[in-house]
Amino acid sequence: MKGAGCLCIATQTELFILNMMDTKHIRIKDYNYDLPDDRIAKFPVAQRDHSKLLVYNKGNISQDIFYNIGSYLPEGSLLIYNNTRVIQARIHFRKETGALIEVFLLEPVKPSDYELMFQTNGSCSWLCLVGNLKKWKEGSLKRDFEIKGKHVALSATRLHEQGTSHWVDFTWDNPDVSFAEILESVGELPIPPYLNRDTQESDKVTYQTVYSKIKGSVAAPTAGLHFTDDVLADIDRRGIEREELTLHVGAGTFKPVKSEEIADHSMHTEYICVHRHTLERLIAHDASAIAVGTTSVRTLESLYYMGLKLEANPDLTEEQLHVDQWEPYDADNTIAPKKALQNILAYLDRNGINALHTSTQIIIAPGYDYKIVKMLITNFHQPQSTLLLLVSAFVRGDWKKIYEYALAHDFRFLSYGDSSLLIP
Repeated sequence: MKGAGCLCIATQTELFILNMMDTKHIRIKDYNYDLPDDRIAKFPVAQRDHSKLLVYNKGNISQDIFYNIGSYLPEGSLLIYNNTRVIQARIHFRKETGALIEVFLLEPVKPSDYELMFQTNGSCSWLCLVGNLKKWKEGSLKRDFEIKGKHVALSATRLHEQGTSHWVDFTWDNPDVSFAEILESVGELPIPPYLNRDTQESDKVTYQTVYSKIKGSVAAPTAGLHFTDDVLADIDRRGIEREELTLHVGAGTFKPVKSEEIADHSMHTEYICVHRHTLERLIAHDASAIAVGTTSVRTLESLYYMGLKLEANPDLTEEQLHVDQWEPYDADNTIAPKKALQNILAYLDRNGINALHTSTQIIIAPGYDYKIVKMLITNFHQPQSTLLLLVSAFVRGDWKKIYEYALAHDFRFLSYGDSSLLIP
């Protein structure tokens, strides 16, 4: 019944214990539910930390306000969040014919390092999505504007396709202007497509976490949008430690699962950075953490499989530490999570580096055995999404109960919606 707060889903028994099911044969239709449009939050609440909080604690559900989140977290525990910052990744060009072309930045390729990319002057290259591609068959797109009184002429040239994206070279004529300044001047913040509205000036603030600082994402790690400086200070007063990591969220986070079984779904790759200090704190906490958001989950759980690889081959490159989509389900999980993290720390020492820079394509779905994440703070996700699969794996199949409660108690859904604390 549309809008009545009930889930339109199958009622069959789900098996969530490892080795009792074949994860690859999960049918995505079993993770569908009716989400009325009026339950999708188009804008955030006026005060970030006044959003509603659903608390799922070992099968029991209650609700609160997010600013009380600290009271549910154990003293002495470790909270880890994603410090990535959303870039203004949409650039619009208008051809002489009047056609409007949108170039959506996905991933830097020249230079490929995010920090170097935003500092670059004169030219750079990205993999991009192109809107209204049929109107851009050849030639370069051009746009003139001013930055701090300085004229800038920006050109975009499409070279070749790479999968579903396009390699685009950007050049500009003012060497005193960085690419970061160009994006700040003419780029547009890419709010999620399901909001069905234009980006507004307020989104530049509300679609960033208060602790965002490392530029690179094209979507926000939205579980973190509820935190305020006051909430973080309360967490500190309660003796809960905080650490951060970086996963640059790609547009693939919105990619729907179109295949009948998830075996045929290709997960997107995302780039991560974890510093030595974070690894040390994780080891001190016996490889246990409270994750803020699914991006933190994907990063933390990927660390285990990187450490597992290093157990077998300590001389791998950072690129070779990339975690493939199905690697966790094929791996021989023979070492403890703490040992896996110690292997990574030893790797940093051997190579004289202070942070691990690599990538992950991990898919977390029912049948996955969580290694590091013990509690999860997350929003309410789209039907038939890989994020819903991740949540289901975490609560051992009890996602329907959680989402039924949220729908029946007027919780707001998706990026600007309300939050949940999950304790399996």
